[in-house]
Amino acid sequence: MTHLINEDRTAQRADGRSTAELVKLASEQISHLVRDELRLAQVEISRKGKQAGIGAGMLGGAGVMALYGGAALLATVVLLLALVMPAWLAALIVGVVLLFIAGGMAMIGRARVKRATPPVPERAVDSLKEDIGTVAEAVKERGYR
Repeated sequence: MTHLINEDRTAQRADGRSTAELVKLASEQISHLVRDELRLAQVEISRKGKQAGIGAGMLGGAGVMALYGGAALLATVVLLLALVMPAWLAALIVGVVLLFIAGGMAMIGRARVKRATPPVPERAVDSLKEDIGTVAEAVKERGYR
């Protein structure tokens, strides 16, 4: 009989809950924690994917602008050779301006794509590691094994 009383007392912890209750509570909290971390990872990956899409669009736009710039420069050469008139100067200015715009768009697009890669939810991973460390530390403090 005293053996059963001693077992009952060891099953109770300082806060009055049994080990089984504490294990159940811990599993519920870990389940909620994992779900929250997965939601955070999903949001972070969505944000990075959007940035990559915008950057890719900017790079595509830069390619189109470069194509127009090249066409304007070709038109300049044609006008220069065929007519030797001041019209070539206007075409040259338009071509150079288009190429500068394409260069600016390419630099912005490249920066956006770089910022979005690699598509790993870094904040969520760091947060999950921190949570695991906190749980491990709490387990050590309570003396559970």
